Amino acid sequence: MVICVVCDVLGRENNGTTIAAMNLIRALRAKGHTVRVICPDAEKSGEPDYYIVPHLSLGPLNAYIRKNGVCIARPKRTVLEAALDGADHVHLLIPFLVSRAVLKLARKKGISVSASFHCQAENFTSHLFLKDNPLANRVVYRTFYRRCYRYVDAVHYPTEFIRQVFEKYGGKTRAYVISNGVGDAFRPMAAERPKEWEGKYVILFTGRFSKEKSHKVLIDAAKKSRHSEKLQLVFAGDGPLRHKLEKRARSLKNPPVFRFFSREELVRIINCADLYAHPAEIEIEAISCLEAISCGLVPVISDSPRSATRFFALDERNLFRCNDSDSLAARIDYWLDHPEEKEAAGRAYRGYTRRFDHKVCMDRMERMILETYENKRRAG
Repeated sequence: MVICVVCDVLGRENNGTTIAAMNLIRALRAKGHTVRVICPDAEKSGEPDYYIVPHLSLGPLNAYIRKNGVCIARPKRTVLEAALDGADHVHLLIPFLVSRAVLKLARKKGISVSASFHCQAENFTSHLFLKDNPLANRVVYRTFYRRCYRYVDAVHYPTEFIRQVFEKYGGKTRAYVISNGVGDAFRPMAAERPKEWEGKYVILFTGRFSKEKSHKVLIDAAKKSRHSEKLQLVFAGDGPLRHKLEKRARSLKNPPVFRFFSREELVRIINCADLYAHPAEIEIEAISCLEAISCGLVPVISDSPRSATRFFALDERNLFRCNDSDSLAARIDYWLDHPEEKEAAGRAYRGYTRRFDHKVCMDRMERMILETYENKRRAG
């Protein structure tokens, strides 16, 4: 098949949406499909099957958008027409301007369309300082539905949690719940700990440096832990709040590591860490958490009602009260004080995550696309 994947935001693989997009693109190509990618990433210009559209200019807001490490695409009719010429199916990643323009063209041409749901309302409203405003979040979901999702032939949700949230505030969809999956690289392995970490307890959190990820809760918990003198925090990621977080962490005994790591580096760090903490308040799935527990790293996860990650907890001791650094500190201390229980929990998590195998998940994504295509053909 010729499948056109539309990425309104694409660039460095330092956020969940871009990682999910590139994993899907690579998987479909490995299965023999021709995958055309519409995106604003100028670095991909000249590469086969990449169709580059311009950046959207928002005037004085451009600097703020760049600070967040993204660029937003705007439609260019000639590029979109070229990408859709001879295409069998279209898959949208985010319901922004280019995806909506491609959706209109695809419907006119009779091309089947599926769309993933990767953007929680709070991911958008947090930039407007309205993430805790229920009305604003409902408006975002309703807008996404009215402008995009009600017109597509199938919707991919990474978790049942986000399907229920969106359909409650947006509307009913032809739903497929499929995890974005964990790659084979994330498996237990022998990993030598850096010398500067010897004699310390290493706690990892992988997540974009943004407000909804709540890094500050882990920093504050580390200060309150009975083991604070020996804690080494590692924040794997990138994002606009890096300098604020570094400033907040200055009083810690051991300076945290704030860095974007390659996949190979991250696998090694996971396999030499002692705990994985996930304090994020807003989360659709959190593949980063699944990657950690696939290696047998025991997690401590926020019980936020706006996060799907809480459903990965196999025991109440793997949860702490949302935005409560005292609760997180207590959970950290418990697991560090009970190494035998932590080892047993790690084994349980390794078994649990087999259901999120990347190959299985990508097989299901391909099946969704093929079913959607066939249904459209039969409907005429």
